[in-house]
Amino acid sequence: MESLYKSETGKLEILNLYDQKLKDLNINYQFQEVETAFGKTNVIVTGDATKPPILIVHGSNGCAPIALETYSGLESHFQVFAVDVLAQPNKSAETRLSMKNDDYGTWLHEVIDKLELKNLTLAGFSFGGLVILKALEFKDINIKEVFLTAPAYVVNGNPFKALFKVFIPMKRYIKTKKIRYVERFLNELFSERDEFAIQLLSKVFLHFKMDFTPVPVINRRVANSIKTPITIIAAKNDLMFPGKKMIKRAGKIFPSLKETILLEQSKHVQNSADNKRIVCLILESFQTS
Repeated sequence: MESLYKSETGKLEILNLYDQKLKDLNINYQFQEVETAFGKTNVIVTGDATKPPILIVHGSNGCAPIALETYSGLESHFQVFAVDVLAQPNKSAETRLSMKNDDYGTWLHEVIDKLELKNLTLAGFSFGGLVILKALEFKDINIKEVFLTAPAYVVNGNPFKALFKVFIPMKRYIKTKKIRYVERFLNELFSERDEFAIQLLSKVFLHFKMDFTPVPVINRRVANSIKTPITIIAAKNDLMFPGKKMIKRAGKIFPSLKETILLEQSKHVQNSADNKRIVCLILESFQTS
């Protein structure tokens, strides 16, 4: 299989940033390698093994350490399993899965089964939301509840806005290597400046073969079949997956929708204050259940 990395040097630079982010989190953790039909899956395990399990899923062009930072604080109340999604710039296999079939759902349930997780909570951001919804489509056994932040797969934004505000700056960076284009890209998507994201994406854009397949949206009939409680946290100023549009459609298609929250000041990627708010929401839900 041809590598998704354009060079070994580029791969090393990206994985060094992965290791640096994990080190900067200053947490106790262990790696767990899970073999699946789609290839090796890397999982970072942290928190208290006597506590209930929660599995967290990062977004596109991301990695497990980013998810651990996003959901920081859960490790005090859960045993946290942060998964490296396949075919992303991280430590899992480079097998490209399809968003049009059951691949992601099959894969995530394989991971859950191999880890022997029961009564599991799932939390994911952006593309991680698609992965989780695909898992619920496939089967909802062993999954207690899910929390989705700005998830893909519910609605899509205006493709022309995305083209001019996101994809063109990215392409200009790839051509010129001028960091201001990465900053312009991130300014459209991030609620606050993120120095690590600038470092990581400046490497990913140059050295990793990204997937530009259009993100589908979940079929109403399929959404109606999901029984697991779902909480959706949407972002009002989300260019990729507009918050008000998302909440409106979610209310129509998910009979198991437990709660929706609209982050009034947020772009696609939340700021640290909103991340803390989301963690508190998960903890409150757990404590009252």
